[in-house]
This record gives sequence, C-alpha cells and structure tokens, in this order.
Amino acid sequence: MEALVPEWLTWRTAMERALYGEDGFYRRGERPAEHFRTSVHASPRFAAAVVRLLVEVDALLGRPDRLDVVDIGAGSGRLLSNILADAPADLASRLAPTAVEIAPRPAEVPDRIVWRPDLPDRITGLAVANEWLDNVPLDVVERTPDGVRTVLVDPATGTERPGPWPSAEDSDWLERWWPLREPGDRAEIGHPRCNAWAAVIRRLSRGLALAVDYSHSRGARPVYGTLTGYRDGATVPAVPDGSCDVTAHVALDACGIAGERAGATSTLLTTQRDALLGLGLSGTRPPLDLAHRDPCGYVAALCHAGEDAELIDPSGLGGFGWLAQTVGVPIPAVLSP
Repeated sequence: MEALVPEWLTWRTAMERALYGEDGFYRRGERPAEHFRTSVHASPRFAAAVVRLLVEVDALLGRPDRLDVVDIGAGSGRLLSNILADAPADLASRLAPTAVEIAPRPAEVPDRIVWRPDLPDRITGLAVANEWLDNVPLDVVERTPDGVRTVLVDPATGTERPGPWPSAEDSDWLERWWPLREPGDRAEIGHPRCNAWAAVIRRLSRGLALAVDYSHSRGARPVYGTLTGYRDGATVPAVPDGSCDVTAHVALDACGIAGERAGATSTLLTTQRDALLGLGLSGTRPPLDLAHRDPCGYVAALCHAGEDAELIDPSGLGGFGWLAQTVGVPIPAVLSP
C-alpha cells in the first residue's frame, strides 16, 4: 500500500481549514458546550452579569431608543437568549440583539435575534466576544539553532517540521510582544487576533466592546506556546484535521493596543474574577438561618453561590482575561471599582 505524502501547511492555514473550511469544525455546527466548558454554558449567572454591564452601558449612552448587543462567535446563541430573558423590561424592549456566527442558526434561538456570519457595520451599545479570539487562526514559530522558523504541520497527523523564516510582519510582532530567547522556545503570532479585534473596535460607534478569553501577558508568555485541542469535553492533541476544536491563548495586551489604534478611547484589562465581583457575583454562601425562614430561597441562593464560585474561580474560569474597550464613553465604574 502506497504511503500518504504529508501536506505541509502553516498552522494558520491548517487552523483556518480545520475550523472554518467547507466541512470545518465550526462550519458544520458543532456546539462548543459539547466539547469544552464555557462561562455561558456553566451558568446563566454569567449572562445576568452581562446584563448588569449592559445596564451601565445603556446609562452611559443616555438610554437610546435602540441599543445594540452583539455576541461575536455566538455558538448556540444562549448568551443572547439569556440576556433577553433577564434584562429589565424597559431595556429589553430597546435591545437589538445580533449573533455573529458562521454555524447554522439553531432552531431554539428567539426570532428577535438577528443571525449573521459577519460583523455589523455599526454598533452602538455592547459587543461581547466570549472565547472568540482564541479560535482566530494564527501561525506558530520556534527558535531553532539557526534562528526563528515558521512551524509547518501535516493536518492529517499533527506532525510538525521547521518551515520558512517568518515574514517581516510576523517578526515585528514577535519582537514587540513575544521575543524568543532559547532554542526550542515557541510562540503563537497574535497579529491576526489583533486585526480581528481592531475590526470590532472600528465598528463601534459608541459603547463598549468586551473580549473574554484564555490569555497571557508579555511578562509571562508560556515558553512552549498554548496550542490545544478539545473534543467531547477532554483535551486532545491539536491535530488540525477538523475532528476537534483547535485553540491557543490570546495576547490580550497586544489586542488592547490594536484596539486603541483602531479608535478605542479607554481600555481596561482585568480578570474575569475581578470583573464579575464588580458586577455583583460573589460565591458567598447564604446565611444558614435563611434555610429556616425561606427554604426555597435558601436553596436558590445556595445554587447561585455555587455557580458564582465556578465563574470566579481564579484557577479556572475566573482566571480568564477581560479586555474592555470603549468608544465615546468611559469604562463603566462597576468594572474598575
């Protein structure tokens, strides 16, 4: 039997095909919750916190007749569905919800939600990108004894080999944001994520854009990178064959600078834990005497405390980075108490 010849691709090309190609992981409508745990699917308390943020943005904008709320990389549409269900009546009646998602529209998504594959031209309100940037394809480089080389991958097996020298754009980004010092050090070149985020900011007429993701900063980049695969709730080798999600953590600090260059007028980079604490989640158990006075209320409060605790756990979802950037309004005080 004749052996198959490897097809050597850059990681960016391989990820693009595997995730968004004709039969790619997301193109065929895979549900993220079936493969990895997100804040949206962990608890509706996450959407409740976003509603509190939306109320603040609405006030800063002067409570306009129409308020956009855009979910970028909407997946199942659950975040917007929960927001519509949880928002105060006056606010809910003015909301214009839009899901940006290339996967087919699920049948259960409310009719009010506009479902589209690309960003709207203009946004006045709140745009949320929850675990979207980590799936924007990018290239991987490695420092070898003779210099930094772009890594090539065989999408059928995940086998890698050194490829060409990085482009000038790649080298410039590396030098500023992720310099490699020793042979064997690897980096994931983040300028495609910076460009994707800048495109969001350019569409923000007035309001706030929020990116929530696995992240790292320039002073603490992982030496060997973060490429990971997810399938059926477990981590698997990052083989870009379309059978699994392929993801890499996000340099949110670099995205923040790109957002400022695109027109953001204020920036806050924080953690999900600190942001959600400011938005009213605490994880604090209710007082025991409530069980005697209001048993049903006690059980509900206990459930909320458990869900809050998962969302703010600093070693889990609470350790996610939150990049908040605004145009025309200040950062809401609840995010920076």
